[in-house]
Amino acid sequence: MANSIMVIAPYFYAGTWVFDDEGVGLNKEPFVLYIPEMIDELVKGIPDARAGFRLLFSGSVFPNYQMKLEWVREELGGNWYRLQGTSREGWLCPSLFKYFEIAPKNIFVKAEKL
Repeated sequence: MANSIMVIAPYFYAGTWVFDDEGVGLNKEPFVLYIPEMIDELVKGIPDARAGFRLLFSGSVFPNYQMKLEWVREELGGNWYRLQGTSREGWLCPSLFKYFEIAPKNIFVKAEKL
């Protein structure tokens, strides 16, 4: 059974946000297509976030989440999500399926200092 809340530690590398997760075989996996801008907003209050921060995420709501991403559509094996309450959309690549069997209708996220 998968965890209800997952955790990764994104950091800034080569001009974008990336993360490593040895447990699922990812190394310097980049966030692309407007997700980096959402991360920039998410980490505004975290000093030195570009050196790394903890990102909690879940397909289920959890206490004190900061952002809710709402599923919009599938494209090229990945999925577009809209930041709740905005028209801003970002694309999550097929690595999403390393954490979820199917693309969740909502993804709840929280950033914390390491």
